Amino acid sequence: MSVVAGVLVGLVAALHLYFLVLEMFLWTAPRTRAAFGTTAEFAEASKTLAANQGLYNGFLAAGLVWGLIDRSVPFQAFFLGCVIVAGIYGAATASRRILFVQAVPGALALAAVLLAR
Repeated sequence: MSVVAGVLVGLVAALHLYFLVLEMFLWTAPRTRAAFGTTAEFAEASKTLAANQGLYNGFLAAGLVWGLIDRSVPFQAFFLGCVIVAGIYGAATASRRILFVQAVPGALALAAVLLAR
């Protein structure tokens, strides 16, 4: 089970690195705008805010990667908890889709990490 947990944590980390790239570097690109359902005008006006959000996603990814490297269950659990809370908040305030893209993978990874103990 620890291999499954590690793979799931790694996938959640990779997902958040992907969010970082989208939000920090590709926010105004047509494919990113389509994925987030934004107009060119909105993307241009909000690119600084999106970059800030991307940076936070990078911190989540870094924490998860560190937890994998250090093999620290508490560290992994903490950062997965942060991912879950961010996903729930995003689903409640921005788009319900965030629940399935962010919170559910985080919850599955957390369950695997805790079961692997």
